[in-house]
Amino acid sequence: MRNNDWPVELFVHTEATWHAYVEREVRKRRSPLLWMCADGLLLFDTDGVGAHLAAEARKLAAAGPPMASAEEIDDCRYAITDLLDDLAGSTAQSEQLFIATELVRRTGELALTISGSWGGGGKWLARRLETAAPGLSTRLHLGLREVLDGRIEPLVAVVDEVVAQVGGRLWVGYKRGGTP
Repeated sequence: MRNNDWPVELFVHTEATWHAYVEREVRKRRSPLLWMCADGLLLFDTDGVGAHLAAEARKLAAAGPPMASAEEIDDCRYAITDLLDDLAGSTAQSEQLFIATELVRRTGELALTISGSWGGGGKWLARRLETAAPGLSTRLHLGLREVLDGRIEPLVAVVDEVVAQVGGRLWVGYKRGGTP
C-alpha cells in the first residue's frame, strides 16, 4: 500500500508470533522486526501489548546480539579466504564484480560480528558498519571501485585487515563434518 507516495507495510503479529520471529532473528544477530519495534512509531495499542513489546524490543536491542561462536568466525574466515582466492584467480571483469561485491558484504558482516554489533542488510549494513567500524565502509567502497578499474590490491588489503582481527585467512586445516 502507498500513502502520499510513501510505501506502507503492516506487520501483524500476536505476542507469541512476535516472540518466535524475534527469537529466531536474534540468534542470527540480525533482527529487522526487533529494530522496527525498538525504534518505530507505535500507531495504536488498545491493550498495552504493543507498548510492552516495544519496551522489550528496546531492551533486547540495547543488550546487543549474542556472541558468534568460534566455528561461525572460522566459517566466515574460510568463505572470505575462498573469495579472495577467486578474485586473485579471475581476469573476467564480470566475475570480479560479483566476487568483489560478495567480499565487501561478507567483510562488512564479519566486522560487525567482531565488534559485537547487530547485523543488517543493504542500507542497514552500511549504517551499522559506520557506527561499529568508522571509515571501513568507505574503504570497502573505494576498494570495490578499484576492482572495477582493474586493481584488486586495495580491496584485498582492506579485507585482509578485517580478517586479521580474527586470525587471518583460513584455508589449510579448515574442515566441517557433514550430517548423514
